[in-house]
Amino acid sequence: MKRPEKIEDSKLFKSTTDSLAEVREFVNERAAAFGFGDREVSEITLAIDEACTNVIKHAYKGNPDTEFEVRVLASGTEFQVVVRDWGTGFNPEEVPVPDLKDKIKKHKAGGLGIFLMRKLMDTVEYQGRDASNEVRLIRYLRNEQKS
Repeated sequence: MKRPEKIEDSKLFKSTTDSLAEVREFVNERAAAFGFGDREVSEITLAIDEACTNVIKHAYKGNPDTEFEVRVLASGTEFQVVVRDWGTGFNPEEVPVPDLKDKIKKHKAGGLGIFLMRKLMDTVEYQGRDASNEVRLIRYLRNEQKS
């Protein structure tokens, strides 16, 4: 199957953890179609899952009566996913790098979302606007993707 030269697609999702499976499927299908192998698709999908979970938990504080948008923009070798919400903003630079040894030692869950996004993607950018927030996650397609 020939890889599409360009992908532009977006979808609104309800701000509930039940929507995360649908978000994963939406991103997974487009990343695979763009030419990423299984491992890369899984990494991209996990990063987007973390971004959306942050929106649900923090921007909307668990309010299920809200929505967020996931937009895929891909061309050339750049696969970009933008997660947009209209909730409470934040500054990701103020989030400290987690102490993984301490988390493991104390069996603490959570707090790894931004860390994981940055490890799994080539670029992670955050932009707060007047009425919305956007997290832009970018992964580049390498010459040879392996499954």
